[in-house]
Amino acid sequence: MTATTINDAEIAKFTAMAEEWWDPKGKFKPLHKFNPVRLDYIRQHLLAHFGRDGTDMRPFEGLRILDVGCGGGLLCEPLARLGAQVTGIDAAERNITIAAIHAEQSGLDIDYRATTSEALAAEGAQFDMVLNMEVVEHVDNVPLYMKSCADLVKPGGLMLTATINRTLRAYALAVVGAERVLRWLPVGTHDWNKFLTPEEIKALLTRNGLVVMAETGVVYHPIGDEWRRSRDMGINYMIMSRRPQG
Repeated sequence: MTATTINDAEIAKFTAMAEEWWDPKGKFKPLHKFNPVRLDYIRQHLLAHFGRDGTDMRPFEGLRILDVGCGGGLLCEPLARLGAQVTGIDAAERNITIAAIHAEQSGLDIDYRATTSEALAAEGAQFDMVLNMEVVEHVDNVPLYMKSCADLVKPGGLMLTATINRTLRAYALAVVGAERVLRWLPVGTHDWNKFLTPEEIKALLTRNGLVVMAETGVVYHPIGDEWRRSRDMGINYMIMSRRPQG
């Protein structure tokens, strides 16, 4: 086992696209489309788990949230607006620079750091919620990565893991369709061989002391041009887990 989860080729790939993070029509257009369903799921579970009032303007005041592989901050900023104390980390320094500039321009106080989950875990940091969103398929040493993310969840805290299933349908739609036909993503963004199944993710969560709470698929509806939750986990899916108290 290596002591890092960084895949240099993946870092270079996303660094090259960093300037386009906040362009809803650019190379990250799929993530902009994906964001509402992700945020709704995060909000729903945070409200229920921590007993917060969804009618408050800033319901997550006092909660510490970490976004691993935060990119340009597409999830960090709305969560900060909802009152959370947000930390965003990314191994690509250019992503962090772009994220920090955009947050400052938006009047948001977000703690952005160019670092890795294993480095932050080694410092003993812990959070009320860790977001592990569409990152696991881009790292080296998946067991080390998942352990470090789990270690960052405080007792009673949550972790949301989102990724792509390793199925033939996922290859056809997420790789061939999204990259080569629809051109939603640059060719080479994803490697099907690095996708993990829900069973593999759940095994890693359990191994690292987390308890699976809920899971959902996410599917694209072309007529509405939007992503929605679904029982179908054959392509994109999200798994919510928690660390027991004490």
